[in-house]
Amino acid sequence: MNSPYTAEFIDEQNRASHAALQADYTALAETLARRGADIESLRARARAFAVAIPSWGVGTGGTRFARFPGPAEPRNIFEKLEDCAVIHSLSRVTPSVSPHFPWDAADDMAAVRDYGDALGLGWDAVNSNTFQDQQDQALSYRFGSLSHTDAAVREQAVAHNLQCIEWGEMLGSRALTVWVGDGSNFPGQQHFSRALQRYLDSARDIYAALPDDWRMFIEHKMFEPAFYSTVIQDWGTNVLCAMELGEKAKSLVDLGHHAPNVNIEMIVSRLIQFGKLAGFHFNDSKYGDDDLDSGCINPYQLFLVFNELVDAEHNSVADFDPAYMLDQSHNVTDPIESLINSALEVQRSYVKALLVDREALYAYQEDNDALMASNTLKQAYNTDVDPILAMARLDQGGAIDPLACYRAANYRAALLPQRPAVAASGSGIV
Repeated sequence: MNSPYTAEFIDEQNRASHAALQADYTALAETLARRGADIESLRARARAFAVAIPSWGVGTGGTRFARFPGPAEPRNIFEKLEDCAVIHSLSRVTPSVSPHFPWDAADDMAAVRDYGDALGLGWDAVNSNTFQDQQDQALSYRFGSLSHTDAAVREQAVAHNLQCIEWGEMLGSRALTVWVGDGSNFPGQQHFSRALQRYLDSARDIYAALPDDWRMFIEHKMFEPAFYSTVIQDWGTNVLCAMELGEKAKSLVDLGHHAPNVNIEMIVSRLIQFGKLAGFHFNDSKYGDDDLDSGCINPYQLFLVFNELVDAEHNSVADFDPAYMLDQSHNVTDPIESLINSALEVQRSYVKALLVDREALYAYQEDNDALMASNTLKQAYNTDVDPILAMARLDQGGAIDPLACYRAANYRAALLPQRPAVAASGSGIV
């Protein structure tokens, strides 16, 4: 693909905003200096930050009722990579892609890897799919996969995960994310403990096949598609299973997969404390597992999550290496625009958390000074760090205003001849 977002095009778009950015950056530097913060150090940390793009996120999502495809949607993994490369070229914060199998499987996986390399993209965790039946699949997952009562179905689900590991090795990934939709819709339908035991037995077979330098990310979800019970329904069951499996098994935190009003930042702290935090699927929610754009509903919660993560960095917690990935469903927006917005929102929360005066916060906590402890967090959160993020992008050849730059090239319209419209379907995939 010949991307319109060349270095020359981005530089041309940046020229009109550069002087204003420099003025804003200088003013912010003076403000932060009075607080004892070094803006150049923050700029370097912003440059080093990265969050992965989900391959499925560059397509239009949907609900259980309908999906409304957008123009020039990607039809295969190669076109998905092209869109991911556009996001990274403008944001400079999304250098890797998390693929989902078998959606992203190709006859020549080496060609997929090489195309990613050519676009300057790396590979994050690979994701397996045993929550829906695939074409030509021998046995159905209607009543479960890794926890199914039928051993043959469980073996099929395990085999798929082992295939995902093989594909991931070819790409250069080093982690497998396992989420299952297994559960029940009626009281009495499922024996809770036997179902969990079957899951663990299957997961052990997957865990045993992990390469030495791989990790297994266990993902939980409170409800959907099972609406009465879910086998891996919350972070407690998640971490218990991770502890049962071994050191390479970690608990993944999806921000939408929790009960309403749950203190997610405290869950993050607990997982860090016991060495079981795998990483994140970043999104936002209003009612349930909405998969909305990161930070669009509750940006303060996202900041508080990063406050715990930065605290772990500050205290040099052993083996602290969380994986960061977006996981969103874009029903009414251009997925590229939403993913750019979300990636910057996640990066913004990280940089704001770096501004927290840790020593002052610890002192207020020891003195039980609730108000000043809270205000210490609020001071960091209320600081506009956009000039730092923009300078970090500029340093790496990105766009000062990524969305404006993206729209200036009219990317979708130019691609329409190469990517014919995708017919709408009667049901959605989230």
